[in-house]
Amino acid sequence: MPPGSTRQPRPRARDTGPPRTGADEKATLRGFLDHLRDAIANKAAGVPEPQVRTGGVPSGTSLLGLVKHLTFVERFYFLGEEADDWGQTMRPSPEDTIESVLAGYRQAIVRANQVIDACTDLTHPGPRPPRRGPAPTMRWTLVHMIDETARHAGHADILREQIDGSTGR
Repeated sequence: MPPGSTRQPRPRARDTGPPRTGADEKATLRGFLDHLRDAIANKAAGVPEPQVRTGGVPSGTSLLGLVKHLTFVERFYFLGEEADDWGQTMRPSPEDTIESVLAGYRQAIVRANQVIDACTDLTHPGPRPPRRGPAPTMRWTLVHMIDETARHAGHADILREQIDGSTGR
C-alpha cells in the first residue's frame, strides 16, 4: 500500500502452487501455464471501475490492460493471429469491461488449450507463422508463454495490492 494509506491490508490468499500431477512434459508445462493464467484472471476479477483500468505505475499499466494484452499474446502464439499494434493491446478501450475482457481471455485460453492438446510432439513448430526463420517449436512457445504470463502476473500482484491491499494468489 502507498505510504500514509489508511486501508487495511486484506488477508493473504493461500497459494496452492501449480499442479504436481503432470504425467508428461506437455502436461507439466500446460499445468504451470494454466496456474499462471488463473492467477492473473483472479487478480483482475472483482476489481471495480475505475480502479481496474487505472494505471498504477508511470507506464499506465492497469489490471484490465494486462489481461487484454495476454489475450492478444495467447491468440498470437497459439492461434496464429496477428496484432496490429502491440502497444495498444495494453490499453483497454472505453467499451471494455472486466467481464468482457476476462471472457475474451478465457475464450482465448480454451482455444489455445485445444491447440496445445492436439500437439503430439513438442518439437513440432507452434502455430505462430515465422517472421524470419523457422517457427518456434511448441515447447519453446509453452515455455515463452509461462515466462510472459508469470511476468505479467507479478505486475498484477503489485497493481492489485496498490488497489485494495490484497496479496497472494
